[in-house]
Amino acid sequence: MRRRKVMALIGAVAVWPLVSRAQQTAPRRRIAVLMPFPKGQPDLQVRVLAFRQELARLGWSEGNNVIFDERWSTDNLDLVRSDAENLVALNPDVIVMVGDRVIPILTKITRSIPIVVATTSDPIPSGAVESLAHPGGNVTGFSMIEFSMFGKMLEILKRLAPNISRVGMMYNPDNPVAAAYSRWFEEAARQISVLPIDLRIHDIADVERAVAGLADQPNGGILCAPDLTITSLRTQVSTLFARYRVPAIFTSSLFTAAGGLVSYGPDTVLMFRQSASYVDRILRGEKPGDLPFQQPTAYRLVINLGTAKSLGLAVPDTLLMAADEVIE
Repeated sequence: MRRRKVMALIGAVAVWPLVSRAQQTAPRRRIAVLMPFPKGQPDLQVRVLAFRQELARLGWSEGNNVIFDERWSTDNLDLVRSDAENLVALNPDVIVMVGDRVIPILTKITRSIPIVVATTSDPIPSGAVESLAHPGGNVTGFSMIEFSMFGKMLEILKRLAPNISRVGMMYNPDNPVAAAYSRWFEEAARQISVLPIDLRIHDIADVERAVAGLADQPNGGILCAPDLTITSLRTQVSTLFARYRVPAIFTSSLFTAAGGLVSYGPDTVLMFRQSASYVDRILRGEKPGDLPFQQPTAYRLVINLGTAKSLGLAVPDTLLMAADEVIE
């Protein structure tokens, strides 16, 4: 009996190196990341870092069992398309991306590689998914806006600038969710008795014309919808709003960090962390079409107190207390 135990132990020890070598030679999974922004921006890189950190916590780390391929494409859609084609050619196990206008670019290139959208407004207008509850294809992810949020944004803007009677919504009409933006914004504006105005833009020259036109009359304000074009121009946009002394609210704290007055929107860093959980589930065998699109679970209110003072606006104490961050 004792001899059989010894021989069994020797046999197990002999197998260990083989198991170890098999683990070392197991193919690493490939994760592609497509970001339609310039790479050298810490406020955007922190989102991808949060995604990587959460993946590592779930057991997927670079240099161990995964390979990351990142592309930072700016908002030039021709460059986005080129980078998307390049990433698809690498045949990754999953692609992580952001942006309403980037989704149709990717889905035209591949309908087989799983795609996790870390942030988008509404994936349905692009035809990428059948429904939020049952995406059905190769795309799933996280929607960064519940459209009733526009009402909350207008209420915040009105509390900061009580005299506002006209509010323009600024967005790029090329965005596939533009029509939905317009419908929800107009309804929200009527509920708080402000005149809704459409401000369609494609570039910074359009932004300046729109702001200058709005500023020609008193008591105007702006709501910036989630949009790749406006986000890429956030520093110039915030500067123009300050120059024309027009109070504005944004969905992303990227704008308040760049000098914008106030932002109210989902916690995008959290959404990137949540995206890691979907990537983990896909790498372990689940299908993206079976994973429902999720809506935001946490929102952040950020106020730039310095900008408020420069505009002559007194921020109510109740709003300051409710803020997640106040920039002096």
